[in-house]
This record gives sequence, C-alpha cells and structure tokens, in this order.
Amino acid sequence: MLATPPTCGATRLVCIDGPSGSGKSSLARRLAGPLGNPPLVQMDDLYPGWDGLDDAVPLLRDRIVTPLAAGMPARYRRYDWVAGAYAEEHDLGVPPLVLVEGVASGARAVACHTTLLIWVEAPQDERFRRGIERDGESYRPHWERWARQEEAHFAAEATSSRADLRVDGAPTAPHDVETEVVLLP
Repeated sequence: MLATPPTCGATRLVCIDGPSGSGKSSLARRLAGPLGNPPLVQMDDLYPGWDGLDDAVPLLRDRIVTPLAAGMPARYRRYDWVAGAYAEEHDLGVPPLVLVEGVASGARAVACHTTLLIWVEAPQDERFRRGIERDGESYRPHWERWARQEEAHFAAEATSSRADLRVDGAPTAPHDVETEVVLLP
C-alpha cells in the first residue's frame, strides 16, 4: 500500500465501505498494524445520529479529504451518540496513510482522492445478528431505519461496483482469519 502513489495530497486514502455489520471495522483493525498503525477514522464518529448517514459524507469530504488533498492537516469532531452532539476534536495531521472505515466512506464525493476502495459485504441476516448482538435488541428499530438509508445510499453511489477489492465479510471458505481475507467474485 505504501508503495502506491498518494492520491490525496501526500496521503494515501484507504476507504473500507459496506453495509453495517459486514465486518468493516474488524478488517480495518486487522489492516492497521501491518500498515504501521495509520490514523483510523470511523464514520461512526462523523454520523450525526441514526438519521445522519448522508450528512456524514460532506463532513468526511470537507474536514478530512479536502484538507489532506491540499496538504493541510485534517481535523474532525467526534459525534457523541449518548449526548447527541459533537464532542472533542481529533487532529490527524498530514499522515502518509489514512484508513477510513464505515458506511459511505467510499462515497463518490471523495472517490477522486481514494487510493484504495475496499467493499465488505455479508448476508443481511448475519449483519443484523452481529449488530443486535453488539448493540442489544432494543436497537433493532434503529438498525432497520439505518438499513433503509444504506440501501438508498448504495443504490445511488454504486459503491460495490466501484470497489478495487470486494471482501466476503462472512466467508465459509477455509482461511486464516488473522492474516487472510476471502475475496468476492
């Protein structure tokens, strides 16, 4: 990855996108170590709540991608889901590599600056099972509402078809889960 020329100013921008519960966060954490632990931006920190998927894309573009493309430090404020407001600011500087993971990280609004777009998918039943297991049954209405936003977003953006790599987030093929991924056809 670091041998690839930068596409966002002096920064290589790697975006890991796909529906909720597909395994994007796990993949990002697995990639971070071998890549030298670059800054990891989680889209969950940008969404302004359960109805804010589309609102996060301009934040990603304006607060992170545009400054990096201009050679300026990137900064963003983390959304505090409990308080329902933005909280502390995070300064990314101008690193050689930034990982961005989460729904809409591969939006067309940042595509021209993306070095690598990875799409992760898993069956909806498995994704919902993972989400409810993590968040609790009381969050099911939020997950369902969020899923409708995802469907509309991905239909408009065609993210999966634009991805450089497509990863199976619930593979049945034998593989070493710590060091290997299973690619989708």
